[in-house]
Amino acid sequence: MVYTKEVEIGGKKLTIETGKLAKQANGSVMVRYGDTMVLVAAVAASEPMQGVDFFPLSVEYREKAFAAGKIPGGFLKREGKPSDKEVLSSRLIDRPIRPLFPSEFKNETQVIAFVYSFDGENDADVLGAVGASAALAISDIPFLEPVGEVRVGRIDGKYIINPTFEELQKSDLELVVAGTTTSIMMVEGEATEVSENDILEALKFAHEEIKKIVNAINELAAECGKPKMVVAKEEFDANLVADVNALAYDKFKEIVSTVLSKEARAEKNKELTNEVCAALAEKYPEQEDVIKTLLHDMEKDLMRKRILEEGLRLDGRNTKQVRPISIETGLLPRTHGSALFTRGETQSLTTLTLGSKNDEQIIDGLQTEYKKRFLLHYNFPPFSVGETGRYSGTGRREVGHGNLAERSLKYIVPEESVFPYTIRINSDILESNGSSSMATVCAGCLALMDGGVPVKTHIAGIAMGLIKEDDKYAILTDILGNEDHLGDMDFKVAGSENGVTGIQMDIKIQGISFEIMENALAQAKEGRLHILGLMKTAIAESNAQVSQYAPSLISMKIRTDKIGAVIGPGGKVIQGIQKEFSVEIFIDDDGTVNIAAPSREAANNAKNYIKRLTAEPEIGEVYENCKVVKITDFGAFVEILPGTQGLLHVSQIDTKRINKVSDVLKEGELITVKLLKMENGKLSLSRKAVLEDEKNKSNSSEENVVEGIEFKTDFNTEA
Repeated sequence: MVYTKEVEIGGKKLTIETGKLAKQANGSVMVRYGDTMVLVAAVAASEPMQGVDFFPLSVEYREKAFAAGKIPGGFLKREGKPSDKEVLSSRLIDRPIRPLFPSEFKNETQVIAFVYSFDGENDADVLGAVGASAALAISDIPFLEPVGEVRVGRIDGKYIINPTFEELQKSDLELVVAGTTTSIMMVEGEATEVSENDILEALKFAHEEIKKIVNAINELAAECGKPKMVVAKEEFDANLVADVNALAYDKFKEIVSTVLSKEARAEKNKELTNEVCAALAEKYPEQEDVIKTLLHDMEKDLMRKRILEEGLRLDGRNTKQVRPISIETGLLPRTHGSALFTRGETQSLTTLTLGSKNDEQIIDGLQTEYKKRFLLHYNFPPFSVGETGRYSGTGRREVGHGNLAERSLKYIVPEESVFPYTIRINSDILESNGSSSMATVCAGCLALMDGGVPVKTHIAGIAMGLIKEDDKYAILTDILGNEDHLGDMDFKVAGSENGVTGIQMDIKIQGISFEIMENALAQAKEGRLHILGLMKTAIAESNAQVSQYAPSLISMKIRTDKIGAVIGPGGKVIQGIQKEFSVEIFIDDDGTVNIAAPSREAANNAKNYIKRLTAEPEIGEVYENCKVVKITDFGAFVEILPGTQGLLHVSQIDTKRINKVSDVLKEGELITVKLLKMENGKLSLSRKAVLEDEKNKSNSSEENVVEGIEFKTDFNTEA
């Protein structure tokens, strides 16, 4: 039997249907919004995975090219490895649902979303999240409560739910928000220096629509939902718990209360764990994993208790303090810009590379193909946390963190008309103990300024944490890795002095209140302003010049009807210009011409040539370095502009009478001429007029000099 629920979201109908497709999955739904449709299926293993201390959940989102009436590119002509867009969309689905499974549930679970129809207006990613929630809600997989997810934009001060791609171009913010009926579970987005209050209002606006989605899912589950699997609660031997506490509690309390480096703390924890396991090995054989779990929970409880009761953290800071920061710019001599940003034990070495239009990234997905001129890549090598590990392709975490940093910084990148370079930021995390993506934001801004990119303002980022027990909570500024791992929230906020440019929030509990979010945003602003002050001290404004090792780029504008003249038949003209001046030339449909060259001189020479090529002849204008193309009995044909010739009649060649043109001019010779008249497309030139003008100027200069005294002929008449 087919079950359907419909609800109006953002003025459009959202439909959730089940019972027709993928019926062997534990739960499956088709979600439709406009003509965009996403199938989501959820499956869980019947038995728990053994020997794991985490929930084995995987989420996959895939865009099918046929959904947009396209054939995939490449040799194979089929979908391959997931694109960055698919990875980021998978994360938007995964992050809000992950905290909503029972902690004891260890059955391998998979959620897969396929985009089957795409209308070019409505993005499918939020539909995938709605579908995942609905599929889990109607399945027998344990799931605490459904979530809804929407995108929020704002145009002219008016908030919009699920704006189209066209509307997003006009919007001053873009937020993806997920939540339950009572609280927010996830936030991800960017803005153009939007205030914290406006961000909060956008979240509240989104939540009203989210509640409607959740109610529809609950109604669907009530009609066709399966009974949930029974999950056995994890119970430990009371004697074992007591013995572990007796051996480790006081020692762990001392470790938690002592200020240690990340490495020293890890070593102390390891030593204590080994000591307890060895002491209890005989009495409790084959219980080492349980003992380690008890010790982990003990550390977590002690850390959280100390923060809530004493306001003190593992490194001795209070809840609002930012770790010590050091900044160095220009440390890599051959890169186009560089910055080393260190905050506590987190360190980003970030570089800037400037390129031409040829270096833009081509994005081909369900949308119409487009290009990106600002790229940010984030890398997290295993040595940054003192570990070995597989070092291969870019992982999901790296894609997600890089995307957040890129979105946080792209607002300050100048328009192409102002700064025509393709810009790539590369952040290598050399040390990590929390908030590496926000270190990337800070280092990225500094590298841009070091490289002479005329950015709009300084941007800094900071990560906020949360410790919450019942109604008591503490918000943590600039969280450590342990505070992220053992805490309840990771709330990243980037922006300038004037407002927010990037935001991401994930939680590990069943929702947080708007009160907590408001306080977290306010506290994040305090921390951000502190960091911005240090960044401004390090580099107050962008360097005046780009690196000597960066390519020289010049941008100019020509009339659109002159584009063909620059390109020439079969590209012959533009290829010739590129070869002659050793440059690269890129022409946009609006007549914008970008010239990339190894030197400023070469770029200017090419620019001047294109100016001449596209210029219109003007009567009375003097043209220099004009080539004599052809000699005739009655005169000479002279090229005054590329592709534009005029007749220099024999009577206009010289101030005196000449009998033979070839006595004065030679083919290939460069001369200066004046355009006298244009009739029916024919140009009449004069060299004689130029010679006479030069003679008159010379005579005038001599008349104004008497016995070595120069007479002033141009007087300032101002009082």
